[in-house]
Amino acid sequence: MTQHIQTLIIGAGISGIGNAVHLKQGSPQRDFLIIEARDHIGGTWDLFKYPGIRSDSDMSTFAYRFKPWRHRKVLADAASICEYLQETVDEYGLADKIRFGHRVQTANWNSQAQHWELMIEHDGQVSQWTADFVIGCTGYYNYKKGHLPDFPEQEQFKGEIIHPQFWSPAMDYKGKKVVIIGSGATAITLLPAMAKNGADVTLLQRSPTYIAAVPSIDWISVQLNKVLPQRVVYQMSRARNIALQQGAYHLAKAQPALSKQLLLGLVRLQLRGKVDMKHFTPRYQPWDERLCVVPDGDMFKMLREGQARIETDEIARFVADGIELKSGKVLKADIVVAATGLELQMLGGINATIDGEAVQPNEHMLYQGTLISGVPNFALMIGYTNISWTLRVDIAADYVSRLLNYMDQHHYRVVMAIADESEKGSESLMGGALKSGYVQRANHVMPRQGKAEPWVIRTSYYEDKKALKQATFAEEHLHFFYDKQARPRVKTSSQFATAKKLIKQMKLKFAKTA
Repeated sequence: MTQHIQTLIIGAGISGIGNAVHLKQGSPQRDFLIIEARDHIGGTWDLFKYPGIRSDSDMSTFAYRFKPWRHRKVLADAASICEYLQETVDEYGLADKIRFGHRVQTANWNSQAQHWELMIEHDGQVSQWTADFVIGCTGYYNYKKGHLPDFPEQEQFKGEIIHPQFWSPAMDYKGKKVVIIGSGATAITLLPAMAKNGADVTLLQRSPTYIAAVPSIDWISVQLNKVLPQRVVYQMSRARNIALQQGAYHLAKAQPALSKQLLLGLVRLQLRGKVDMKHFTPRYQPWDERLCVVPDGDMFKMLREGQARIETDEIARFVADGIELKSGKVLKADIVVAATGLELQMLGGINATIDGEAVQPNEHMLYQGTLISGVPNFALMIGYTNISWTLRVDIAADYVSRLLNYMDQHHYRVVMAIADESEKGSESLMGGALKSGYVQRANHVMPRQGKAEPWVIRTSYYEDKKALKQATFAEEHLHFFYDKQARPRVKTSSQFATAKKLIKQMKLKFAKTA
């Protein structure tokens, strides 16, 4: 039997659970379900098991606006984040709204029936579901595959090569020589965690990245919690950290030379002349790639005290007992951890179609960073890359809840954001902000950045929050449909031809239904 749901949320990670709370509070008239391919909530934080895995965003901004983070840690470990998400599920009564072990294989928008038809696999059986509106909360990682380059002559290596995405908790690395390849957040998390647990660790990077030390505990909030309600202190620390993050980012973009000088100066203080600064002086400008953070400078401490090592060089080839560098130096290794990045994908790898015609994400844009252009009744949750991911999910989820209320109040069945082709830019929605390798590799699968509002992905939380909060739905790019009628709001001649053609097609299809 086909199961029908009004609003279907795909993914029970931090985005999916956040959206569910916003729907329950903001749109109580709509029924919803969350489907999750895995057997646990948490998404990324339940998937990755490598040593030391933690957030690289402070928890006062990474946690939800509506639920304070109650632990003292500024950068939380994965287990604590999953515990926080489970608390959210319990507090907001979401347990009966989640279906675990349900993987979406295909999703087709049926214009005649005016709903999504999804083929969902569970326990080896595939069944059809239908949904009026779908919210994609799958993030942008490929959970089945990480980025693992073909290293020269890696077959010669007699040890073990592992990607952190597929780390086995049973791996014994104590007392063994470990080479970590990479320079991003995963690599700098692994180094101190593995060294503290008895591994002989060397970090091998092709080029340095910007790294900043942050306190592991927010002592100001700890003291304020003694005299003020915890929720008040949480909102205060959240506002402060948003301002600091946004200020640092915009300084980096406006004054890159000054920002670089400040960042490298702080690293120099951490290293105290014990480690060559060449390992921490990137070739790019601040925030061309994500800024990495380390709690209490733990990685710097390990390096300056000789408990771990760092090499900046390129791999010439693998040898039986390690890695030979282009400089001729050989790094001995029993285990090589390839922290070489992630593979990105959109829609969680779902094959999405409209009346059987494939949806290619890189041919579309995002309206207000949320609705996929030309795709009916589908919202995509994409967070920030320059500050905490969840900050954007919170305001986008609130926007979607208001949109659904508007549709229900006016008895609309379908909403679609329509863009003229001339409004589409050449950059991907993340490519304009970040030059990281994983972003550039995924350029061909990511939606495009628009040339102007409302198709621009903003990097300012303040601008985004204001725009989405004040957004009205009587806007020329948004089109709503009854069963047979369209309510086009086309004000500019440049969009009229595109909208008229699309509306005509949909009218013909809708005419067959009643």
